[in-house]
Amino acid sequence: MTHLPYRLDADDPAVPPMGLIVLQTDETLEGDMRHYFAGAANPIYVTRIASAPEVSQGSLAAMKGGISAAADLLPKARPFRVVGYGCTSASSVIGSQAVAEQVQKTCKTAEVTNPLRAAVAYAAHKGISRLALLSPYVAEVNETLRSAFAAEGIETPVFGSFGVAEEEKVVRISARSLIDAAINLGRDDSVQGVFMSCTNLRTWGVIDEVSQMLGKPVLSSNQALAWHMAQLNSAG
Repeated sequence: MTHLPYRLDADDPAVPPMGLIVLQTDETLEGDMRHYFAGAANPIYVTRIASAPEVSQGSLAAMKGGISAAADLLPKARPFRVVGYGCTSASSVIGSQAVAEQVQKTCKTAEVTNPLRAAVAYAAHKGISRLALLSPYVAEVNETLRSAFAAEGIETPVFGSFGVAEEEKVVRISARSLIDAAINLGRDDSVQGVFMSCTNLRTWGVIDEVSQMLGKPVLSSNQALAWHMAQLNSAG
């Protein structure tokens, strides 16, 4: 065997990597992130966390114990500027601070965000304090999410849910169903915008249509998470 010479390229500190923790059952978030960050210089590294096929308070709380292990599987050659944890409902159950602490136990990152924290930041950016909330979740999960928003000063006086627990059904809720439901909720004069919750919902292609129909801002878990990760990354 001949040992061949080589040189190493230097990493650009101005374009640190971003990390993303995706649920095992999620079929949507990675693709949406690729759309949002297409052409971005920062690499995005993805890891998965075990998650139950059905969403409940118990299954969401159980994920806390796996966050550090999932984050530990992200590459360690360079520190991250931001890592996103991709579950809205689990973030409301576990808490954004606890999620960040679990990630930072095993991953060197300056910032940790999640769809709940991101949605709150995006709403503040848009001057929104009253949202119509569209959710696929069952009742016990919905109430925790609404309480989490309320704790951050965001009211959800208009609320609707598909009442689906199974993730493989959530991801297949049709675009037409999402559009019709979001418009139905968002037309209420008491709200300033609409939030479509859940990283597994295929909301990316419907946000603009709903917003144009309502004349109000419309955000989703994936759109808010991508926006917030970009904001935190550029602030570094």
